[in-house]
Amino acid sequence: MMRSSCSEEQSRGGSAYWTGESVMRTAANILWFILGGFWMGLCWWFFGLLAAITVVGLPWARACFVIGQMAFHPFGREAISRRELTGRDDLGTGGLGAVGNIIWFVFAGAWLALGHIVWGIANCITIIGIPFGIQHFKLAGLTLFPVGKTIVRKEVAQAARNADAHATLMRSRK
Repeated sequence: MMRSSCSEEQSRGGSAYWTGESVMRTAANILWFILGGFWMGLCWWFFGLLAAITVVGLPWARACFVIGQMAFHPFGREAISRRELTGRDDLGTGGLGAVGNIIWFVFAGAWLALGHIVWGIANCITIIGIPFGIQHFKLAGLTLFPVGKTIVRKEVAQAARNADAHATLMRSRK
């Protein structure tokens, strides 16, 4: 007899019902949107449009729109290296990705990081704003070197880290 997938969906905080954690994430994302997330998301999309105007900037444009979505509602999501997620290197996680990050830093990364730092400091002035300030500082770090990263749910990022740690442990035991 097959079990209903509803219980699996519920355990992941899916649409079957709202868990306490999903309610908190939603509330935090709403407050975040008001406390700088809206403006920083627009900044990410603005730099994405600038990058899309040039053919050369298209890879950065896609990253800007993906990270811009995270900037609109970051709670419950995390940036993780694609190498850590997939277990293998790709174009963005190798040497070419490092060159891409340097180019990104010069043309857009420093400016977006500065915006997140300013919003982070402004949010940290009040006690209730400290978690939002910390989130801005995390995004400032991502802003500096986004090439080779992807955005996933926190649970997926943790599972990928656990699998990577397990694979590293197994290699070291051989």
